[in-house]
Amino acid sequence: MPRGDLFPDIGPYETGALALSDGHVMYWEQVGNPLGMPALFLHGGPGAGAGAVHRRFFDPAHWRVVIFDQRGSGRSRPLGSLVANTTPDLVEDIERLRRHLGISRWLLFGGSWGSTLALAYAQAHPDRVAACVLRGIFLGRQVEVDWFMHHMACVFPEAHAAFAGHLPEGERGDLLGNYLRRLTDPDPNVHIPAARAWSMYEGSCSTLMPSMESASSFAHDRAALGLARLEAHYFANDLFLPPGGLLAGMDRIAHIPAEIIQGRYDMICPPHSAHALAAAWPGAHLTMIPDAGHSALEPGVRRALVAAVERFRRV
Repeated sequence: MPRGDLFPDIGPYETGALALSDGHVMYWEQVGNPLGMPALFLHGGPGAGAGAVHRRFFDPAHWRVVIFDQRGSGRSRPLGSLVANTTPDLVEDIERLRRHLGISRWLLFGGSWGSTLALAYAQAHPDRVAACVLRGIFLGRQVEVDWFMHHMACVFPEAHAAFAGHLPEGERGDLLGNYLRRLTDPDPNVHIPAARAWSMYEGSCSTLMPSMESASSFAHDRAALGLARLEAHYFANDLFLPPGGLLAGMDRIAHIPAEIIQGRYDMICPPHSAHALAAAWPGAHLTMIPDAGHSALEPGVRRALVAAVERFRRV
């Protein structure tokens, strides 16, 4: 997939490991201009981790970009740990990282679960957020979890059949509960195949057109384990969000400017959530990409994300 509309590959100018609570250690890095405007990249999942391509949404001459792997994810340790792994824990981790790096305010950039976490952090610390660029909105509501676990079969019956078919027939009445049980089994012969089946399901449904590159990127055992185990853990616990959900807290961030980028045919996080968020956020502008699915690397989505970040250069 040509990606010439992203900025060139760039390495970090600083990396670190930050000790968190309950034995967690966060991997973080900074790229771009050390004296530039701060921006924080929030990866999806939960559990997906960040990658080198995520640095490329930002002009390295202008932005001081902070990228980190959330607890239990990617290069943070221990991988796949569910101990003290909740949304409030992640929000506090972001604050700890901000203070560690001496940043006053930053732009938040996140997609999918990254949009959920960005909203949760912004509502908890609105004075620390200059602006938001959010993509593929996930509000953590039960209707969205049910769509992923069951109703995505309306559009991707083959992928869902393979997902459900990993479990014995007698366990398919509770996909989430029985996947979580297998994903948390200490035996790698149990949790790795379950993680691979879960992650391949998600990867197969993430793009508008079938993409072997996208699907296969979800299949690596370590990446799959963090993604599947943490997603199941968060799904089973209502994403650790307050009873009223994120929409109930929008008054706290109504003044913060935001760009929302949404693929019209996003099957992982369908557009009704982006529409609901934009309707509740006076400071937000919604751009619907007519020929895109969920992935941030869909051509129209990535161009719109880069353009959205560029519009905030003067915030």
